[in-house]
Amino acid sequence: MGIAAVVFDMDGVLIDSEPIWEKVRHDYVVLKNGRWKPDSQKKMMGMSTVEWSSYLADDLGVAEPADKVAADIIDLMADEYAHHVPLLPGAIDAVRRCAGSWKLGLASSSPAALIDLVLAKSGLLGSFAVVLSTEEVGRGKPAPDVYLTVAQRLGLEPNDCTAVEDSTNGLLSAHGAGMRLIAAPRPEFPPSPDALALADAVIDDLGLLTSDIVTGTA
Repeated sequence: MGIAAVVFDMDGVLIDSEPIWEKVRHDYVVLKNGRWKPDSQKKMMGMSTVEWSSYLADDLGVAEPADKVAADIIDLMADEYAHHVPLLPGAIDAVRRCAGSWKLGLASSSPAALIDLVLAKSGLLGSFAVVLSTEEVGRGKPAPDVYLTVAQRLGLEPNDCTAVEDSTNGLLSAHGAGMRLIAAPRPEFPPSPDALALADAVIDDLGLLTSDIVTGTA
């Protein structure tokens, strides 16, 4: 049937949030006498809330239960977004442009509370037919669960959907689900070459997310 939906990631695709996540988590780990590692943020990109909070508690030595770690970090991120949602250039236009031609889904590793806050403050909440957090499925990215579930809730097969992703784990997740894959990598947190090679197209600006790129008819 061809491409019938576009499924966006949120962090790193629509909003420039990874630097904020890194600062909030880093400062929290230091405050709790844990041990931050140079690759900690990259490892957590794509993890579900349960996965990254457990990683902070178990691997980085934060002396708090994982559920408290998650609640504390989510509160800190909500405070950040309450003051400013770091929308990437062209994000709103890209979503609205795509919404004019296809169903839209959102497949994010952010907690549902933060997704709702970002979409509400950016005026995009009504643009998506399906919004899903990895905390609502069995496994976070790179597992394909979140993309498979979004496709199912859209009433579509995964190969009828195009995913837009930025990170290694996100690219692996969408590819594993069987979706057409558009990579929109961020220079601060570039995906691995192997993951990037899975993409059907690579763009460095959401303004380049044209109909031809979405459908592969260029």
